[in-house]
Amino acid sequence: MFPWLEIAGWVGSALVVLSLTQARVLRFRWLNLTGSVIATAYNAIIGIWPFAAMNAAIAVINVYWLVRLNRERHDAGVYEVVEVAPDDAYLLHVLHTHAADIERFAPGFVAEPAPGESRSAFLVQRGDETVGVVEVRDAGDGVGVVELDWVTQRFRDFTPGEFVHRRSGIFTAKGFRRVVVPQVGRSQVAYLRSVGFRPDDEGARWVRDVAEAV
Repeated sequence: MFPWLEIAGWVGSALVVLSLTQARVLRFRWLNLTGSVIATAYNAIIGIWPFAAMNAAIAVINVYWLVRLNRERHDAGVYEVVEVAPDDAYLLHVLHTHAADIERFAPGFVAEPAPGESRSAFLVQRGDETVGVVEVRDAGDGVGVVELDWVTQRFRDFTPGEFVHRRSGIFTAKGFRRVVVPQVGRSQVAYLRSVGFRPDDEGARWVRDVAEAV
């Protein structure tokens, strides 16, 4: 057997194993697809046809799910926005369960609203699974401040929070004329632009005029 062929076989196997350690659904599918395609070629070349057929079937399944996931990622018929009270028991359960992960993306965020604080909370659901949480604080004068826009690790390669921001009626009903994101990481810029935000004059915050939202 050619050394490069054996190396390819090991690489394919390693990628399949690595894919099983991934929490992100999209990353899992891509790694598993790559590994299964390599494994299919390897087993076909050396003539182990049952394993070649098995890995080919796995590759087809991965292609199906990748196409479906990418087709549905912006489909409002797949993701549902559910408004809940900011002290809702289920919401607090989600926030406390994922507190360490949320702290990485929204340092200092406090799950329980402060006394007298006006806050709106929205769950983003994919079927019966909660895939994201958006919380907006009423700063007065028609301004809503995004305190949290968080996605579960499984769906972090997607942007389910967009279904809250794109439905401008949600914020209009709260009396907001403008929604503000005070702290923006580099990884958030493309997402915020895609849902209508822009940097303010000083560039420190990102803002979206609700009346202008699509």
